[in-house]
Amino acid sequence: MNAAHQDEQLYRGAGESLPDTPYEKRTWPEGPPWRTFRGAVTMPEPPDDDEADRRLGPPGRPRAPRAEEVRLINAALLLRRPLLVTGRPGVGKSGLAYRIARELRLGRVLHWPVTSRTTLASGLYEYDAIGRAQATQDAAAGTGRPGIGNYVQLGPLGTGMLPHRLPRVILIDEIDKCDADLPNDLLTLFEDAWFEVPPLLRVKQTESTATVHTADPGHTAVVENGVVTAHTFPVVVMTSNGEREFPEAFMRRCLRLDIPDPDAETLAELVSGHFGNLLSGSQEALIQDFLRRSSQVGGLAADQLLNAAHLATSGLYLQDGGDVTEWQSVLAAIWHPLGAEGADTA
Repeated sequence: MNAAHQDEQLYRGAGESLPDTPYEKRTWPEGPPWRTFRGAVTMPEPPDDDEADRRLGPPGRPRAPRAEEVRLINAALLLRRPLLVTGRPGVGKSGLAYRIARELRLGRVLHWPVTSRTTLASGLYEYDAIGRAQATQDAAAGTGRPGIGNYVQLGPLGTGMLPHRLPRVILIDEIDKCDADLPNDLLTLFEDAWFEVPPLLRVKQTESTATVHTADPGHTAVVENGVVTAHTFPVVVMTSNGEREFPEAFMRRCLRLDIPDPDAETLAELVSGHFGNLLSGSQEALIQDFLRRSSQVGGLAADQLLNAAHLATSGLYLQDGGDVTEWQSVLAAIWHPLGAEGADTA
């Protein structure tokens, strides 16, 4: 990649964040005309949190990303298309969402974990019908009734579709565990970037404006006439362990990024990102032991290496004159095979 082309990249993945320009002055590249949406910007700068630091380590640690990662993430950003990230459990798929959000300063990641019971509606909003009914009874008794927006909570997907000036990052985690209908249900939302909130639609003649709760703790948003319309398509990162096939129409609207098992260099970057130089000379030996054990048991997750690194830096193990047999027993306990399930937390 030549220097001029590299300067044009939005996402670089090297561990450095964009300059801390005020939110209102930040620019975002234009998308295709057919991926331009009409929502008027009403949302303030989104909140941030320390989740990215918890998952990735402190910011500013150097990293050498794969060229395919940089290429496909930038393509997804420019085309306003979801990114389907596939790979074995524990290779760091979900971490990409936090890396994008931190590097591009897009605020906290909106995390939507998927199970077999997950529906599209649950990602968009929840409505407390019982609380609303109780409020109606209280109003009849003369105590007043709060607006309907008090009983509507937008989910991670719904919050990401609010009209923010810059895109929010949505992590749809382990989508291959979903019900068979969910990928098809997502198609219209991904194409049109707007959705209706039926409880608000039913009262729009009397409450055309509703202030609802969002997936950002303590934050609210104003919804007009029961419809949420995006201003710019969110950065959607969907992770999959490769446990199922998705419909052709769904795959056609996604860009797919395969994450291989991490090699020694990638693992060294991960460990250094969390522990700096605390492991010093023992880091390489620990990584080689991890890779050896991983090949023996059919694959380990990267967070299992981090567990070992934390123990190694705790002062309780591998001290001068320490019991090597005890340390190996500890490693055997934390480097157990993942089996059919595995946590993708690294």
